[in-house]
Amino acid sequence: MGQALFAVRPLRVHRRFPPPPGLAENTDMNSPSRDSRLPRALRLGLLVLFALTPGPAAVPDDAPAPQAQPVPAPDAPLLAPDAESWPMYRGGSALLGVAPGSLPDTLAPAWTFATEGAVKSSASIAHGRVFVGSDDGSVYALELADGRKVWSFKTEDGVESCPLVLDGRVYVGGADSYLYALDERSGALVWKYKTGDKVLGGPNAFRASARAGAGGEAAAATTRIVVGSYDSKVHCVEAADGRPVWTYNTENFVNGTPAVADGRVVFGGCDSFLHVLSAADGTRLARIEAGSYIGASVALAGPTAFVGHYGNQFLCADVAAGKIRWKYEDRPFPFFASAAVGESLVLVGSRDKRVLALRRDTGALAWSFATRGKVDSSPVLCGDKVVVGSDDGRLYLLRSSDGAEVGSYDLGGAILGSPAIAAGFVVVGSEDGKVLAFAAKQR
Repeated sequence: MGQALFAVRPLRVHRRFPPPPGLAENTDMNSPSRDSRLPRALRLGLLVLFALTPGPAAVPDDAPAPQAQPVPAPDAPLLAPDAESWPMYRGGSALLGVAPGSLPDTLAPAWTFATEGAVKSSASIAHGRVFVGSDDGSVYALELADGRKVWSFKTEDGVESCPLVLDGRVYVGGADSYLYALDERSGALVWKYKTGDKVLGGPNAFRASARAGAGGEAAAATTRIVVGSYDSKVHCVEAADGRPVWTYNTENFVNGTPAVADGRVVFGGCDSFLHVLSAADGTRLARIEAGSYIGASVALAGPTAFVGHYGNQFLCADVAAGKIRWKYEDRPFPFFASAAVGESLVLVGSRDKRVLALRRDTGALAWSFATRGKVDSSPVLCGDKVVVGSDDGRLYLLRSSDGAEVGSYDLGGAILGSPAIAAGFVVVGSEDGKVLAFAAKQR
């Protein structure tokens, strides 16, 4: 599911490091500069030399205009769900949790695959296969049509991270602190990158824009992977070989999957802040105080971010302006699920056992639906339906307009992950160790 239960540790205070050699600590523009200490005669000579230097030569009217250098486009979201694929957590780089197409009123059980541990990982779907992790320490590739195992890869601890499928590889985090890159066809290890602690959230990806080199030659675009870790950092590495590009430090665990859109990386931290970074180099663009620690992943619709936290509030924030737009608060229960963002509604599960639909523009409650257990599963919006799991072990199919129950299915174990929807299938894991697929029933 890209998220996990955790205990928050005390905040750490980082030391302030001295400036590099040769760089003065004092950067006040009013402080004396180097050239003010030059001898007076030398300064007068430099002024005379500057005055006698000829200006730029005139350009003839018929001279060709200089060729403009291309302006790099912002780093763009790389992944989005389509009719046949759900390639990562929440479907795409912005983590909006919206599947294209529609679902009928009835889903038919298609197959079940049993692992040897709880399945808290959310599944991904690509190229006719399902990719999912398990607490038994393995990443599995299954045939979407019938659930047959294609391959498995064993890590050194549980896998709650949702796999990301991109360019023939599967990227996934492990509780053993590694980010893995596996071959999509065979499951063979391509590379692994070690963070300082467990990686429970799913990775995300973006294509870094091509930029001109020092000599004016074009530089090839590159794909990069970003992932959060319980070492309190977000790591950015090259997709090709796992080489580190940048890291960003927070003051506590990073549990969720970072969202990526419009050149920004946006995530909530257990330090109670919403962090907004430049995808290009990891520099901070904004840090918005949320009020309590954030275990969920942020859904990012343009400059607008949606996320709930452990202080019993659900927030809408403007990441460009660096401020909160609205807050929703009702009962004294936290939010751990990630939101699905539709055109007019934002849908999210709560630990008060309800699924909530909030007005996207104001945060007003549009409707709620009560389950029999806390809702840490993140809902998915597909056409006029909402698909969501609950700790009561049931997968619910709700009508998005009013929250009415269309159907429900008993899976036998608590559902913590987010459903994956593609190619006419709904795939979800359960805490009793199973991966289950439902197919759209013919009318």
